[in-house]
Amino acid sequence: MGLFKKKNQPVEEEVKNPAEDLKLIILDKLNEKLKGTLYDNCIIMPKGFTIDVQIGRHDEKDDIKIYQVIFIVKNDDFDEPLIDPVDSQGRTDEEAAQMAADIFYAGVWHPIDQSINKRNPVHFSVDYLRQHYDFDMYCQSVVRIGVKDKQPVMIMAYIKDEIAKYLGSKKYYWIRVYLAKMGEKKIIEVRVNGSVCPDLGKLFEEYVNTWDDSSVFVCEKQYAIFVQREDDKCPFNKQTVIEAAREAISRMVKIEKREDYEAMSQKLEEMTGDKDLAAEIRIFIPEVFAKLTLGYREGDSLFLMEGEGDDVSQIEFKKTQLRSYFYIQQAVLEFFNTRPPQEDVTRIVTNSVAFRELKKAIEQGKEKGMEIQPSDLFVPGTSYKINSQNYRVW
Repeated sequence: MGLFKKKNQPVEEEVKNPAEDLKLIILDKLNEKLKGTLYDNCIIMPKGFTIDVQIGRHDEKDDIKIYQVIFIVKNDDFDEPLIDPVDSQGRTDEEAAQMAADIFYAGVWHPIDQSINKRNPVHFSVDYLRQHYDFDMYCQSVVRIGVKDKQPVMIMAYIKDEIAKYLGSKKYYWIRVYLAKMGEKKIIEVRVNGSVCPDLGKLFEEYVNTWDDSSVFVCEKQYAIFVQREDDKCPFNKQTVIEAAREAISRMVKIEKREDYEAMSQKLEEMTGDKDLAAEIRIFIPEVFAKLTLGYREGDSLFLMEGEGDDVSQIEFKKTQLRSYFYIQQAVLEFFNTRPPQEDVTRIVTNSVAFRELKKAIEQGKEKGMEIQPSDLFVPGTSYKINSQNYRVW
């Protein structure tokens, strides 16, 4: 009946997971600084903040342990988790763990702690599309690795005049600036709530070009946390948009006639309860598909078209100020992770304005004897129109 073990049956030994062991060491080292509560392999902090750790790539060279440690900070008021990848090293796991904890504490937790205790806020006033928001910014330590004989600077100051253009209606925003250089190779990356913003990155080109062309790896990183003074009043949540976007994608690959498109539109309105939000989903799915597949460079902007005929005007704002945009992008990335047939991707991409404009530019280039590749082209952003007098950007 199989109720008893057979004699001499080998006992399975528990296999240790080095990454899991390192994670626990890092959490212990970090919690020595934070004085939070260790529970279920994460740190729980006041005001609903939780900190988790994942171990990315790991290697060992010349008896030095090298790790990528990914810190994940969550809060009920966050629209998406704050993710901070940290490179650390040491001769022992304890040394590497201590380095990772120190970098995270100085770079990310310091401004979060300032925001919790409302210490030294800097006011940011945001006005766009007939809306107004007030934010408090918390920003301090610049994390520096490999930098010698150079006075530290507040690198966030290089974009201070542009920051307000990237803040929308969410309760929390954060900006991560990561600058690195080794020899002639350089990395300039600016993210707003995890999304790369190329236009902000350009503002650091001149600063990084002043760094020496040393063979030693050097980097500077800084975070700024922005907290809206009012509560988030958005009438929909992230999951509603993602589920509606998934539904739209599944229908778009099957659309054969006008009635199919109208049925999809009706379904989206039913799922979202918001005609304007349903329109954003229909419009932006093909544009995100185009951005992710065609290879052209794209800026941070959206262009809202208002009016009719000769009275059409164009209002520019940033993608980070329209929260549905990156929810939709998440649904598209999930779809690509399923490795869909090429014909399904093409069916959606060819409905994008970007695809039509790209095709036109390439054909015009051929007429002039020029061989233009998609990677040669730059698109400032995406233009769109919502046929509603009461349309509001959330």
